[in-house]
Amino acid sequence: MKRSILAAMLLATTASGVALWQAPALAQAVMGTKSGVDKSLIDQNAKPGDDFNAYANGTWLKTAEIPADRSSIGVGLDVFKVAEARNADIIKGAAESKAKPGTDLRRIADYYDAYNDTAAIEARGIAPLKPILAPIAALKTKAQLSAMLGANMRADTDPFNNNNYASTDNLFGLFVGQDLNKPTINAPYLMQGGVGMPDRDYYLSDKKEMAELRDGYKDYLEKVFTLAGMSDPKARASRVFALETKIAQAQTDIVTAQDAHKGDNPWTRADFAKKAPGIDWNAYWSAAGLPKQQNFIVWNPETTTKLAGLVASEPMQSWQDWLAFHRVNEVAAALPKAFDDAKFDFFGKQMTGTPAQQPRDKRSIGAVNGALGYEVGKIYAAKYFPASSKAAIQTMVKNIVAAFDKRIAALDWMAPATKAEARKKLSVLKVGVGYPDTWPMRPYYAVSATDPAGNLLRARLSNYRYQIGKLAKTPDRGEWWMTPQTVNAVNLPLQNALNFPAAILNTPYFDPTFDPAANYGAIGAVIGHEISHSFDNLGSDFDSTGRLHNWWTKTDLARFEASGKALIDQYNKYEVLPGLYANGQQELGENIADTAGLTASYEAYHASLGGKPAPVIDGLTGDQRFFLAFAQSWRTKMRDRAIRARIATDVHALAPLRVETVRNLDAWYDAFGVKPGDKRYLAPGDRVHVW
Repeated sequence: MKRSILAAMLLATTASGVALWQAPALAQAVMGTKSGVDKSLIDQNAKPGDDFNAYANGTWLKTAEIPADRSSIGVGLDVFKVAEARNADIIKGAAESKAKPGTDLRRIADYYDAYNDTAAIEARGIAPLKPILAPIAALKTKAQLSAMLGANMRADTDPFNNNNYASTDNLFGLFVGQDLNKPTINAPYLMQGGVGMPDRDYYLSDKKEMAELRDGYKDYLEKVFTLAGMSDPKARASRVFALETKIAQAQTDIVTAQDAHKGDNPWTRADFAKKAPGIDWNAYWSAAGLPKQQNFIVWNPETTTKLAGLVASEPMQSWQDWLAFHRVNEVAAALPKAFDDAKFDFFGKQMTGTPAQQPRDKRSIGAVNGALGYEVGKIYAAKYFPASSKAAIQTMVKNIVAAFDKRIAALDWMAPATKAEARKKLSVLKVGVGYPDTWPMRPYYAVSATDPAGNLLRARLSNYRYQIGKLAKTPDRGEWWMTPQTVNAVNLPLQNALNFPAAILNTPYFDPTFDPAANYGAIGAVIGHEISHSFDNLGSDFDSTGRLHNWWTKTDLARFEASGKALIDQYNKYEVLPGLYANGQQELGENIADTAGLTASYEAYHASLGGKPAPVIDGLTGDQRFFLAFAQSWRTKMRDRAIRARIATDVHALAPLRVETVRNLDAWYDAFGVKPGDKRYLAPGDRVHVW
């Protein structure tokens, strides 16, 4: 995404620096002539202007059944299944190979075999827990506790793309990335954690559904201690729940945690003892592998202070029980079936309403990808992502970037200085398509075909060591945060970069046989969405270098925030279940990206036509195919419990509401004859454009 006000060209690049766009003229992606719209999904009895999702996907919605082992069904699952089958082919092929010990293929095979050998797991019983639980039982002092908390810390995801908080199994998590204020160095970000349920509101909300989940969680806690053969499991469960409730009370809420300005809190090593007494921080950081690190960014400073206070004030027995539970919970899938089932009964059945656990062999594939994702990803990219698809996506990226730049250039409300920085930011955006050009090199760790629990723990430790190893290096703006076989995409504000993994670049999101209208409506909207994240309510806080910096005039910022407020109000009115509404503030960044991204992709589609009229295919105009492809790319059906969990913890709107993004585009009204009186009709002045 790119455009400098000082130059007449865009310099969008891949992670390797290959120029994607070097002149104002748009290139043509090589695409086919198929409609790309599945007309069998359309409910002709539904009115597009009343509920576009019901119109575009209504016939499917009436008959689709969610599989027993899933909390939802839809396009995302369809594409995931393709990737899953390919991953299975790679991993099972490795398991059948004669690869030498220590090679990537052998490690993939051994990880898979260990996880999938349930007979051996049952035979071992709780023996794998003994070396994990013994050091916890031996704790005597708070200094020893501090050291164990530090040793247990693991790497967390990018806070700017995390749906709520950081670590759950550990009191804190660490993210390593470009310093908010110093683009030339990496910094460690300390993130809040400590609770077993997904969000603080699960502990604190007075809603009936949350109270029921709290009861279920208490039962699960007791079950874990019982299965682990520990004494007085009910009392231990009670202590853990009481401690986690206090941790939840100390945590920062999900909306506040998204604010980078509130997360920008540089602390020196000495500051921890002064500002967060209660933890022996020297012992903590030494055990965490950072004995000499002097500078940190504390994302949740008040929470950090309160959590340290709890380490000091709460009884050692409570902390030992808390540690024991989380260590067992962490490796439950590698323990006998009773542990695995108990965890699914709560987190699957009760939390999301999913009746049945996925088959073990499929979960084995997921486990390998979680532990050896890039080792599998190298094979996946080489085998399943042709150069022609990469070139087509790069062309689409170039065109959508150009459309976004054109919109910025034409804004009549933005001051020249603000506009210049916005276009500069676009001009240096890095775009990775399919797979990284430089593969991450995680520290080697041994994989045993007879130690699934140990494999899991060693994999997480390896990733943590890789992350803290970046502290001595210059930030890599081409670094990837997703494997090629991941069905997703991401914007990385600190790197001013995007990742589009190979697995999402598949039909129906992208299909080289589809007419451009469908590809721009589906994957183009995803591309536009990720580009737009650089200019949402979070991304707009970062300048072209990834530095947290206010590059707006006061008037421009007020105008931008007013548009955001209008979008918040629009989404707050959506009732997703009786009495349960969308949270427009919590979802603001994603909704801005949906609106701006769909607009940019629509304009890029029209520009790609080169002034020629779009063909009518299967009785549908180009604009109709564009909007229907967009709507059908979000085709989803979800269980009620999963909906409630998403509203509580996710920064994304539910899929049916993402379809309704079309309400803010003038062209949609013309394409489907939407008129005043239709339920989704918005007067022109009420349509939110943001960018």
